[in-house]
Amino acid sequence: MDRLALRDFDAVIAVARRASFRQAAIDLGMSTTALSHMIARIETELGVRLFNRTTRSVALTDAGRIFVDRLGPSLQDVREAIEIVRERRATPTGVLRINAPPFAARSPVFTDLVLEYARRYPDMHVDLVTEGQLRDIVAEGFDLGVRVASLVPSDMIALSLGEPQRFAVVASPAYLAVRPRPLVPTDLPGHACIRIRLPDGSLYRWRFAKGGDTAQVEVSGPMTFDDLPLSLAAVRAGAGIGFFFEQDVMQDIKRGTLVRLLEDWTPPFPGLCLYYPGRRHPSAGLSAFLSLAREIAKRD
Repeated sequence: MDRLALRDFDAVIAVARRASFRQAAIDLGMSTTALSHMIARIETELGVRLFNRTTRSVALTDAGRIFVDRLGPSLQDVREAIEIVRERRATPTGVLRINAPPFAARSPVFTDLVLEYARRYPDMHVDLVTEGQLRDIVAEGFDLGVRVASLVPSDMIALSLGEPQRFAVVASPAYLAVRPRPLVPTDLPGHACIRIRLPDGSLYRWRFAKGGDTAQVEVSGPMTFDDLPLSLAAVRAGAGIGFFFEQDVMQDIKRGTLVRLLEDWTPPFPGLCLYYPGRRHPSAGLSAFLSLAREIAKRD
């Protein structure tokens, strides 16, 4: 038992969390084979099987569940103790894990923040995971997340990045050459629109606001995508009207390859926030990241 190390415990927690050796190996930055050998060694050391493995699934045994349930809180205490000691260093060191939706990761204000952080703190490694699904950042081992302000969980501490978001409805000049320009959102059902599929499988209803009026339009069209590049390619090719975050199409609008529509119906809305749990002592790396975010927000 005395030969087990913190990295071994991290491996067990990662496999339990992901229920997949492949996904856990990616999180840990190692090969699937190496992780499998590590878990086998840990099980040999403990003298008990922690996981039931088949070709299609990985699940905790009863002993494994007890081990993980007891290990998780203790491991967090150990991490906090390590981070408290690391704060005595002049420069933060370690790994900062961030979860963000793809559109947030592409936001210039967030990109600038991450790059400046990497420049100032070369001993810190930023591990950014971008995905469409909303994740429990505590359960999945992230230090912080990024979301639109309205989606930040109520039990988290939120820090605004200071930049509002905005949608943009666009079409190509070729499309508008043969179809009338929509003047109000209720004109859209008569147009070919590129639909958006959300991570949960539902179709996104385009949302608009002007003054005190609001509208949600369930559009229809020839294509449905859950991928930004494919959606943009279809709209640029004249296949229909698209609904995007402004930052993703602004260069096309400036170049004239896309034409903005219904601009007065797409006002800014509360932008992105960093969020993190408030119940635990923040690491030196996280504290430095939050301080830098506040500094950059004040500049803007």
